[in-house]
Amino acid sequence: MGEEENFYGKYGEPKKFEPSFKGPIANRSCTDVICCLLFIVALVGYFIVGLVAWTHGDPRKVIYATDSRGEFCGQMGTSNRDKPYLFYFNILKCASPLLLLHLQCPTTQICVKKCPDVFASFITAHQFRKWEPEKWKNYLQFCKPGFNDSDKSPVEILRDQDCPTFLTPSKPFSQRCFPALETNKGVVMVDNKTNFHLDGSLVNATQLLEGAKGANEVRDAREVVMKIFEDYTKSWYWILIGMVLALVLSLVFVLLMRFIAKVMVWLSILLVIAALGYGIFHCYMEYARLKGVQGSDINIKDLGFQTDLRVYLHLRQTWLAFMIAQIIVEVIIILLLIFLRKRIAIAIALIKEASRAIGCMMSSLLYPLITFALLLFCIAYWAITAVYLATSNEAIYKVFADDKKCNFTTKTCNPKTFINSIMKKGCAEAQCSFAFYGGESYYHRYLIVFQFYNVFLFFWLVNFVIALGEVILAGAFASYYWAFNKPADLPTFPVMASMGRALRYHVGSLAFGSLILAIVQIIRVLLEYIDQKVRGAQNKVAKFILSCMKCCFWCLEKFLKFLNRNAYIMIAIYGNNFCTSAKNAFFLLMRNIIRVVVLDKVTDFLLLLGKLLIVGAVGILGFFFFTNRISILEDKAPTLNYYWLPLMTLMVGSYLVAHGFFSVYAMCVDTLFLCFLEDLERHDGSAEKPYFMPKELMELLQKKNK
Repeated sequence: MGEEENFYGKYGEPKKFEPSFKGPIANRSCTDVICCLLFIVALVGYFIVGLVAWTHGDPRKVIYATDSRGEFCGQMGTSNRDKPYLFYFNILKCASPLLLLHLQCPTTQICVKKCPDVFASFITAHQFRKWEPEKWKNYLQFCKPGFNDSDKSPVEILRDQDCPTFLTPSKPFSQRCFPALETNKGVVMVDNKTNFHLDGSLVNATQLLEGAKGANEVRDAREVVMKIFEDYTKSWYWILIGMVLALVLSLVFVLLMRFIAKVMVWLSILLVIAALGYGIFHCYMEYARLKGVQGSDINIKDLGFQTDLRVYLHLRQTWLAFMIAQIIVEVIIILLLIFLRKRIAIAIALIKEASRAIGCMMSSLLYPLITFALLLFCIAYWAITAVYLATSNEAIYKVFADDKKCNFTTKTCNPKTFINSIMKKGCAEAQCSFAFYGGESYYHRYLIVFQFYNVFLFFWLVNFVIALGEVILAGAFASYYWAFNKPADLPTFPVMASMGRALRYHVGSLAFGSLILAIVQIIRVLLEYIDQKVRGAQNKVAKFILSCMKCCFWCLEKFLKFLNRNAYIMIAIYGNNFCTSAKNAFFLLMRNIIRVVVLDKVTDFLLLLGKLLIVGAVGILGFFFFTNRISILEDKAPTLNYYWLPLMTLMVGSYLVAHGFFSVYAMCVDTLFLCFLEDLERHDGSAEKPYFMPKELMELLQKKNK
């Protein structure tokens, strides 16, 4: 007895009987008002950031090639109408990590009619321009527009960046000229050369590779991307048909759960076990078939990455790995069924009651569509704002002069008006040349802060939308559980009533909970960024500490999601602030820790099997269809380069569709479970304190109302 009192004292007192308590209380007040105001201010700030970004940014810079003057290559009505390609004066500067942040390469860029196709040096071309005028004329087309070679010496031309120092053979890709890099036995080469001398300096082809690394990766993958795009154009409508099929299967599954929940749960379990068994058998047959086949015993590690993933299906090691993974999953499921068979019966009773609750308020199944629409809006706003912020930088020109007496050196200038400006008159030899991409205003100086703010608000808004959906559904399902005579005592339009309570009283609490989660998530993003930066470091202690921090924050995020979910249920029922609700939920769960660990997770496991059953059914059907193994539809099946990619897209889409339906079930089960725990603490089954739980649960727990 003393241990029990100490246990309850440690995790709060059990809930006491309240005759007036009939579910979600109506008499409540606004909670976490300060956080609500902070959330509103943050949203206003987010809107202002987006507005400013849309004013300064130009997403065409990402899509279309833009020269240093901000003009688009190949644009009709401009001097660049016949110059569709962008040429970089110094491609080596494109290796700068700032390129990823600003989407700009910090070197002078001009639009050209064609990309250079030979090696050339400016000094050499200028020196022999009278004897080889064609080569000089060819070189001039890669100099700045309006350049006049008779006015300056070669040194002055290079100093003022009127022409590139050298040209390398290049190929156009995505309207940009990139070095025509090739590899021969692992050696990087340009025009069959690894090194070349330009104006007394030795340039290595590997240096060009670093400068155009991203572009060459894209070039290497270009063929794959085009094939993938072709596959999607052939199969997109079949993918949509498959997702509609997943929608129909999910809806049928949910409707059947209302009437035969027990049968559907056990059927899901058996079908998943059977599907895994077939998968194991199929993998073994493929593994045995490849025995003795030439090349099938090659190690995957030795083979390396191949763009055509079908190559891996001809290796015995691939099928062995698939078979082992499925055997492990199969054994885990069977062991769970053996040791948790009694808890599964209680979990099925909870799922059955959740089916009845959803059946009484079918509108709850439509709410995931609202959540999906809001999340889509958040993602779109974040992505658009990020692109506009990244394209807000402008080409900055500075005054460059060798004369130390020139007071305008490094001052910002305008190349269009510089020739008639005071700066030019004061410094006759000064030039207005491109310096970098950026800006002089406060907006441009704090652009990285705005990008960080954009990411942080994105996490905050996404978590808020999810929290809003959870608290609305929790309020509706709690009103069902605490209705003694179901469904007669159920309030009218419970989902709408719960939505009204959440939006009127608890925006601050939802903002508070989602803010905490957003802070942890942004820390995880920063840790991933640091990990990418120090990946090549040799300090094993730093790597170990970073790995530990990543693991700890991952666990913290999972715990906070679990705690927030249960806190939102308590908010929906009692209307308390976030901290009080989180504390009460945590103490309630700790007082019933055995039931939480076993029963609640068993229900999650059973619902997961239901989702896997739907995804597996659609996936198997898609596999047989895309591989032309269905004789009836053999003529209609598209011929694909990589059938696995549309198939994976179909399976991911099917999972998201099924998850939308089953997330309502999961929230209903979690709400009913928390109410069930409180029911056991508040009531004892007497006439004065009758249980609100369904009769089937009372029988399983050997409880009854007197």
